[in-house]
Amino acid sequence: MTVSLRIAGAVLCGLFLVSVACGQRASVRPVAANPPAVAPSNIVIGFVGGFISHENSVHGGVKLAERLREDYPQGTYVKVFENHRGDLAHKEILRLLDSDHDGTLSSEEKQRARIVIYGHSWGGSETVALARQLQKDGVPVLLTVQVDSVGKPGENDGVIPANVEQAVNFYQLNGLLHGRPLIRAEDASRTHIIGNFQYDYAKNPVTCRNYPWFARIFENPHIEIECDPGLLDHIEVLIRSKLPPVARGDASLPASQ
Repeated sequence: MTVSLRIAGAVLCGLFLVSVACGQRASVRPVAANPPAVAPSNIVIGFVGGFISHENSVHGGVKLAERLREDYPQGTYVKVFENHRGDLAHKEILRLLDSDHDGTLSSEEKQRARIVIYGHSWGGSETVALARQLQKDGVPVLLTVQVDSVGKPGENDGVIPANVEQAVNFYQLNGLLHGRPLIRAEDASRTHIIGNFQYDYAKNPVTCRNYPWFARIFENPHIEIECDPGLLDHIEVLIRSKLPPVARGDASLPASQ
């Protein structure tokens, strides 16, 4: 593909992705300046696509984060970012890993990192970009999850950096806007690609409620893969496999009658 075609494709993607934000009020809250009293054992970062707000609970990635925060109120940091705020997510991870708050990361602090990153559309591209930033820092990543990943200009969402332990890619090929069908490992001896899994919403349509009409008309398969409850559950299982078991009450107490 020529450079001009890639640029034209990126512009077209931008025009369609912006529609997802139509009628939605963006709201961005600054990350708290004060570090947590105790560094979290696990960090889960999500990226939404297009120009969507990180608080817009219509979207699957935001719903997933809400469920994880409910089950892991302590010890696990879960936050969703807009895909154009990758640098902010990067700074937040480094702050969280800096357990002694000295402004630098020791080798021990880096190797203690237990990080999962996921994202849809441009958020999928930002998922890989953030993992690559962490590779430069010497910080490992347990898992990256890309959902109908659309490469942003200047980013390569097709090659997974060697600091990532496992990576998985979900995509669909219908409609005007669709994701990358293949990801590969920069170093196959260090990164296991769980798989590249294709979904077909022409055969198995999903209803996406409360999305803007423009998105439902022009981007329907691209948003169907994001709001697909079956796929969302699958992704949640993958992420939870990297987290500790959820405590379901005191086992010593009798069950409620």
